[in-house]
Amino acid sequence: MPEACVICAKHRGAGPLVSPVVWASDLVVVTHRPGDFPGYLFVETRRHVANLDGLTEAEAMAVARAAWAGARALRAELDPESVHAAIAGRGLAGAHFHQHVFVRHRGTPAELGWMDVDWPGAPREDVGLLCGRLSPYFGR
Repeated sequence: MPEACVICAKHRGAGPLVSPVVWASDLVVVTHRPGDFPGYLFVETRRHVANLDGLTEAEAMAVARAAWAGARALRAELDPESVHAAIAGRGLAGAHFHQHVFVRHRGTPAELGWMDVDWPGAPREDVGLLCGRLSPYFGR
């Protein structure tokens, strides 16, 4: 993996995008968004592949299973209004396929967009501790 890739560096625990790891396999890494907003996961391929159609069948199945496990874990541990998943993005992460799996907390103001996570009164939590609670769901 190229030394200059920020996602590869993230997976090694270095660089500007480092965030708490929830679970990892030989094909995908699941991390939580940095900060104290609970409930925003990234499912990223280890291999450099930018798009869904470039995944191998094994990678596609690993991404799908990790996203499913993440959604179930977030629902069980945070009891949100809803859990969303999105495949979007370019730029820094363009060399690694990634899927967002995130919650909309109960009480989120109706005027906020579906991806808006920060608002006055939004839940805050130590996401490192949350990741420890989420991790076992990936083995179930």
